[in-house]
Amino acid sequence: MSVYDRINQIEQRLQSLEARFESNRGLTTGSAPPRVVSGSSQSADGVSFERLVNSMTEDQKFRPTHGLSRAGGSRPDPAQFDGIIREASQKWNVDESLIRAVIKQESAFDPQATSWCGAQGLMQLMPETAAGLGVKDSYDPQQNIMGGTRYLRSLLDRFDGNISKALAGYNAGPGAVEKHGGIPPYQETQHYVSNVLEFYRGFKENRGAI
Repeated sequence: MSVYDRINQIEQRLQSLEARFESNRGLTTGSAPPRVVSGSSQSADGVSFERLVNSMTEDQKFRPTHGLSRAGGSRPDPAQFDGIIREASQKWNVDESLIRAVIKQESAFDPQATSWCGAQGLMQLMPETAAGLGVKDSYDPQQNIMGGTRYLRSLLDRFDGNISKALAGYNAGPGAVEKHGGIPPYQETQHYVSNVLEFYRGFKENRGAI
């Protein structure tokens, strides 16, 4: 990959981040739930330029670095959230497998995951977003999954049940999806949608450990 290709990818990444923050600043207290700003988890002190550049290369994707759990850092067991996911699925009419796929991509089922931009918990809710969804503790799996699923339902409704567009909206904001008439041309968002759809197919086929 040439240096010009990398510069172009970095510009696209920055556009994606700008779209996120613009959408986040535009949060309102209206009846519609505000958007979730998700992101691959990084250390709490931020993301370096080097990491940003690395995230644009083909051999080093932007991967989550999850925080330790309150239990001491043991690997989370996805099965422990089955009951909550089932309840959220029934309440908001969202496929259980889709909820699991989003959680796997966002936090790898770590309820204590925190992204470099401040997104929290299993479905990576920003504090402002969580408050708008009625979530008082984003690190509480019950509240987080119920709130995140509620928002996912609103995106599915907004995009007429189109899962790919809803997932793109979850990652980059619904405004970006509408602006581009589909999945935005942001590498992170395109990878995000592709990964979640792959996880979704796996969970639908009962291949949970993918």
